[in-house]
Amino acid sequence: MSQALVVSSNEKGMLSISSLLREYELTFDIYKCTSGNEARRIILENELDLVVVNAPLSDESGEDLAVMVTEQSMAGSILLVKGEYFESTQMLFGEQGVLVVSKPIIKQVFFQSLALARSMRRRLSTLRNENDMLQKKIEEIKLIDRAKLTLMQTFAMSEQQAHRHIEQEAMNLRISRYEVACTIIQTYR
Repeated sequence: MSQALVVSSNEKGMLSISSLLREYELTFDIYKCTSGNEARRIILENELDLVVVNAPLSDESGEDLAVMVTEQSMAGSILLVKGEYFESTQMLFGEQGVLVVSKPIIKQVFFQSLALARSMRRRLSTLRNENDMLQKKIEEIKLIDRAKLTLMQTFAMSEQQAHRHIEQEAMNLRISRYEVACTIIQTYR
Protein backbone atom coordinates (compact mmCIF):
# COMPACT_ATOMS: atom_id res chain seq x y z
CA MET A 1 0.00 0.00 0.00
CA SER A 2 1.31 3.43 -0.94
CA GLN A 3 1.70 6.03 1.79
CA ALA A 4 1.22 9.71 1.12
CA LEU A 5 1.35 12.86 3.22
CA VAL A 6 -0.81 15.85 2.39
CA VAL A 7 0.34 19.11 3.97
CA SER A 8 -2.12 21.98 3.71
CA SER A 9 -2.91 24.85 6.03
CA ASN A 10 -6.63 24.68 5.21
CA GLU A 11 -9.10 21.81 5.46
CA LYS A 12 -10.65 22.45 2.04
CA GLY A 13 -7.29 22.06 0.28
CA MET A 14 -6.47 18.96 2.31
CA LEU A 15 -9.76 17.28 1.43
CA SER A 16 -9.48 18.22 -2.25
CA ILE A 17 -5.94 16.84 -2.57
CA SER A 18 -6.81 13.70 -0.60
CA SER A 19 -9.79 12.97 -2.86
CA LEU A 20 -7.59 13.41 -5.96
CA LEU A 21 -5.06 10.97 -4.50
CA ARG A 22 -7.80 8.43 -3.78
CA GLU A 23 -9.18 8.89 -7.29
CA TYR A 24 -5.72 8.25 -8.71
CA GLU A 25 -5.10 5.20 -6.49
CA LEU A 26 -7.62 3.76 -4.07
CA THR A 27 -4.96 2.11 -1.90
CA PHE A 28 -3.23 5.30 -0.77
CA ASP A 29 -2.83 5.44 3.02
CA ILE A 30 -2.96 9.20 3.55
CA TYR A 31 -1.44 11.14 6.45
CA LYS A 32 -2.60 14.73 6.85
CA CYS A 33 -1.15 17.72 8.66
CA THR A 34 -1.32 21.50 8.59
CA SER A 35 2.22 22.66 9.39
CA GLY A 36 5.76 22.20 8.15
CA ASN A 37 7.03 21.16 11.58
CA GLU A 38 4.43 18.43 11.94
CA ALA A 39 5.13 17.29 8.37
CA ARG A 40 8.87 16.97 9.05
CA ARG A 41 8.17 14.73 12.02
CA ILE A 42 5.86 12.50 9.97
CA ILE A 43 8.38 12.32 7.10
CA LEU A 44 11.23 11.27 9.40
CA GLU A 45 9.10 8.68 11.23
CA ASN A 46 7.52 7.00 8.18
CA GLU A 47 8.62 5.54 4.86
CA LEU A 48 6.42 7.64 2.60
CA ASP A 49 5.96 7.29 -1.15
CA LEU A 50 4.67 10.79 -1.78
CA VAL A 51 4.43 14.19 -0.08
CA VAL A 52 2.11 16.85 -1.47
CA VAL A 53 2.67 20.36 -0.09
CA ASN A 54 -0.11 22.90 -0.69
CA ALA A 55 1.83 26.17 -0.36
CA PRO A 56 1.84 28.37 1.60
CA LEU A 57 1.58 26.63 4.95
CA SER A 58 0.58 28.15 8.27
CA ASP A 59 4.16 28.23 9.60
CA GLU A 60 6.26 28.52 6.41
CA SER A 61 6.10 28.89 2.66
CA GLY A 62 6.33 25.12 2.09
CA GLU A 63 9.17 25.29 -0.42
CA ASP A 64 11.85 24.28 2.08
CA LEU A 65 9.69 21.36 3.17
CA ALA A 66 9.32 20.15 -0.43
CA VAL A 67 13.11 20.30 -0.89
CA MET A 68 13.69 18.54 2.45
CA VAL A 69 11.54 15.65 1.20
CA THR A 70 13.79 15.15 -1.84
CA GLU A 71 16.98 15.42 0.20
CA GLN A 72 16.11 13.29 3.23
CA SER A 73 13.66 10.68 1.97
CA MET A 74 12.81 8.52 -0.99
CA ALA A 75 9.34 10.08 -1.32
CA GLY A 76 8.21 11.98 -4.37
CA SER A 77 7.68 15.67 -3.65
CA ILE A 78 4.89 17.72 -5.24
CA LEU A 79 4.60 21.41 -4.45
CA LEU A 80 1.31 23.15 -5.27
CA VAL A 81 1.66 26.90 -5.85
CA LYS A 82 -0.53 29.71 -7.14
CA GLY A 83 -0.43 30.05 -10.92
CA GLU A 84 1.38 33.41 -10.81
CA TYR A 85 4.32 31.85 -8.91
CA PHE A 86 4.57 28.68 -10.99
CA GLU A 87 7.38 29.68 -13.37
CA SER A 88 9.68 31.19 -10.76
CA THR A 89 9.07 28.31 -8.34
CA GLN A 90 9.61 25.73 -11.08
CA MET A 91 12.92 27.36 -12.00
CA LEU A 92 14.09 27.44 -8.37
CA PHE A 93 12.98 24.02 -7.18
CA GLY A 94 12.54 21.86 -10.26
CA GLU A 95 16.30 21.24 -10.38
CA GLN A 96 16.16 19.85 -6.84
CA GLY A 97 13.68 17.11 -7.74
CA VAL A 98 10.53 18.90 -6.61
CA LEU A 99 7.56 18.57 -8.97
CA VAL A 100 5.77 21.92 -9.10
CA VAL A 101 2.07 22.08 -10.03
CA SER A 102 0.11 25.32 -10.37
CA LYS A 103 -3.21 26.04 -8.71
CA PRO A 104 -6.02 25.78 -9.50
CA ILE A 105 -5.21 22.12 -10.00
CA ILE A 106 -5.95 20.54 -13.36
CA LYS A 107 -6.67 16.89 -12.65
CA GLN A 108 -4.80 15.53 -15.68
CA VAL A 109 -1.66 17.56 -14.86
CA PHE A 110 -1.81 16.47 -11.22
CA PHE A 111 -2.18 12.81 -12.23
CA GLN A 112 0.80 13.15 -14.58
CA SER A 113 2.81 14.58 -11.70
CA LEU A 114 1.76 11.66 -9.50
CA ALA A 115 2.85 9.18 -12.18
CA LEU A 116 6.18 10.97 -12.54
CA ALA A 117 6.70 11.03 -8.77
CA ARG A 118 5.97 7.29 -8.58
CA SER A 119 8.38 6.60 -11.42
CA MET A 120 11.10 8.66 -9.74
CA ARG A 121 10.55 6.79 -6.47
CA ARG A 122 10.86 3.40 -8.17
CA ARG A 123 14.08 4.50 -9.85
CA LEU A 124 15.51 5.83 -6.59
CA SER A 125 14.53 2.64 -4.82
CA THR A 126 16.31 0.56 -7.45
CA LEU A 127 19.42 2.73 -7.14
CA ARG A 128 19.32 2.48 -3.35
CA ASN A 129 19.08 -1.33 -3.52
CA GLU A 130 21.99 -1.47 -5.96
CA ASN A 131 24.00 0.84 -3.71
CA ASP A 132 23.26 -1.32 -0.65
CA MET A 133 24.36 -4.44 -2.53
CA LEU A 134 27.59 -2.76 -3.63
CA GLN A 135 28.29 -1.52 -0.09
CA LYS A 136 27.79 -5.04 1.24
CA LYS A 137 30.10 -6.45 -1.44
CA ILE A 138 32.77 -3.87 -0.58
CA GLU A 139 32.56 -4.81 3.11
CA GLU A 140 32.89 -8.50 2.21
CA ILE A 141 35.95 -7.80 0.06
CA LYS A 142 37.53 -5.76 2.87
CA LEU A 143 36.96 -8.58 5.36
CA ILE A 144 38.35 -11.20 2.98
CA ASP A 145 41.41 -9.01 2.42
CA ARG A 146 41.87 -8.71 6.20
CA ALA A 147 41.67 -12.50 6.47
CA LYS A 148 44.29 -12.86 3.72
CA LEU A 149 46.55 -10.43 5.54
CA THR A 150 46.06 -12.41 8.75
CA LEU A 151 47.06 -15.63 6.98
CA MET A 152 50.04 -13.91 5.36
CA GLN A 153 51.28 -12.59 8.70
CA THR A 154 50.51 -15.71 10.75
CA PHE A 155 51.67 -18.41 8.33
CA ALA A 156 54.03 -16.46 6.05
CA MET A 157 51.83 -17.17 3.04
CA SER A 158 51.92 -15.17 -0.18
CA GLU A 159 48.76 -13.33 -1.15
CA GLN A 160 48.02 -15.97 -3.79
CA GLN A 161 48.43 -18.77 -1.24
CA ALA A 162 46.16 -17.00 1.26
CA HIS A 163 43.58 -16.40 -1.46
CA ARG A 164 43.72 -20.03 -2.54
CA HIS A 165 43.45 -21.21 1.08
CA ILE A 166 40.27 -19.16 1.65
CA GLU A 167 38.72 -20.40 -1.59
CA GLN A 168 39.65 -24.02 -0.84
CA GLU A 169 38.19 -23.84 2.67
CA ALA A 170 34.99 -22.30 1.30
CA MET A 171 34.63 -25.15 -1.22
CA ASN A 172 35.50 -27.88 1.29
CA LEU A 173 33.11 -26.59 3.96
CA ARG A 174 30.48 -25.47 1.44
CA ILE A 175 30.26 -22.01 2.91
CA SER A 176 31.00 -18.57 1.50
CA ARG A 177 34.44 -17.02 1.36
CA TYR A 178 33.06 -14.33 3.66
CA GLU A 179 32.20 -16.92 6.35
CA VAL A 180 35.68 -18.47 6.02
CA ALA A 181 37.24 -15.02 6.35
CA CYS A 182 35.20 -14.33 9.51
CA THR A 183 36.39 -17.60 11.04
CA ILE A 184 40.02 -16.85 10.16
CA ILE A 185 39.88 -13.39 11.70
CA GLN A 186 38.18 -14.68 14.87
CA THR A 187 40.67 -17.53 15.22
CA TYR A 188 43.96 -15.73 14.56
CA ARG A 189 43.40 -12.17 15.72
